[in-house]
Amino acid sequence: MGEATPYELKGLVAASVGNFWSLHHAQLYTEPERLTRAGYLKETREAGGRRRKRYTLTLAGREALRAWLAETTDELPELRDAALLRLFFDADAAPLAEAQLVAHRAKLREYEQLAREAGEDAPSGPLTALQAGIVHEREWVRYWQRLRTRA
Repeated sequence: MGEATPYELKGLVAASVGNFWSLHHAQLYTEPERLTRAGYLKETREAGGRRRKRYTLTLAGREALRAWLAETTDELPELRDAALLRLFFDADAAPLAEAQLVAHRAKLREYEQLAREAGEDAPSGPLTALQAGIVHEREWVRYWQRLRTRA
């Protein structure tokens, strides 16, 4: 990606990494300013109209990104699941499973549609993350189906 405003980033995040990395929308306005001060982004202003700020990666930003991408991680994802929390405190599993099945099936359909739209020419990184989301949602559907059956 080239140049973007925080508002444009918000839309891109919602349709991509926002599916597996939670962040507050305010970060899309504060972090570019911080990264600009650190020399990783270059800020320009639109000449007319709303004079929105537009950001572009600098050479230092590209180098920092490459270094970060080269690092490995053994961190496990954080799990904050309101349905599992309710189960932990002994909620009735049947209605909870029904609601979760609706939600996870909808998310699975969304991911599968994104994969179809992306096609075979999609960049490998986003496609690989999308495939992980599909596998993840399929497993949640199986889990909630089993739980509903047992309830």
